[in-house]
Amino acid sequence: MTTKAYNLPESLDEALGMLAQYGSNLLVMAGGTLAMPLITKGVSQPERVMGLRRAGLSYVRETGGSVAIGAATPLTQVVNYKGLPLLPQAAHNIGGWAIRNMGTVGGNLFAPPPAGDLVVALLALDASVKLANARRQRVVPLAGFFSGFMANVLEPDELVVEVQVPRPQGDTALLKLGRLHTDTPTVVGVATRIVWEGRKVKEARVALNGVGPYPMRARKAEAMLVGTALDEAAIAAAAAAAAGECEPFSDPIASEWYRRKMTGVIVSRALAQVAA
Repeated sequence: MTTKAYNLPESLDEALGMLAQYGSNLLVMAGGTLAMPLITKGVSQPERVMGLRRAGLSYVRETGGSVAIGAATPLTQVVNYKGLPLLPQAAHNIGGWAIRNMGTVGGNLFAPPPAGDLVVALLALDASVKLANARRQRVVPLAGFFSGFMANVLEPDELVVEVQVPRPQGDTALLKLGRLHTDTPTVVGVATRIVWEGRKVKEARVALNGVGPYPMRARKAEAMLVGTALDEAAIAAAAAAAAGECEPFSDPIASEWYRRKMTGVIVSRALAQVAA
């Protein structure tokens, strides 16, 4: 099948109208870093394509207690934004400068494992996703957005239009294990955020990437940390819990065994960094 039309809507309303009209026959993309390789290889052969570059979805806005990031915002803009922790480093981990200039925040939500380096940071920051169609808008927690491998709660006529990040409390750390120093696929990615009450952990977030069908929170590990002083024993117990609850896979980059083994190691290092 040859692509017959490329639509470039000038507003969100126009984009949602096109999606309502063409439905599953319309391939939606922004930067194209995920879609174009599939199209050029013949894996995907969409009849109609809609680009979001002009739909008004490229922005970073500070709104009181949160930061709103448009779905079509280039990753380079996130690298340069210093108003939130974790995100600049996570965005910098994604490919080289050309990919970051083209790739978008919304697009990274759909990156197949072990990609999706931005998502692990957003999970640790309790981000939410705004979804919209021609009739309504709704906001879902990012932790509830994914439903399986390359599957999510997005309806066929909905777009991801914005990522919302509350102003975070606490101390954070982000670590990525890869085969190379830079521009490398993730073996294990870990983002942590600890909120303190005195010298005890009041709230904990431990997010994992590269060790499951989608980026995930290690909720058992999080629960084990609450009430502790984040000492060596607490860190070791949480790291072991995270290694036990992840769902690693084998691919040309790393084996299932190695990913699970290193999950405990990298979680331990990230928590130790926060404790220090």
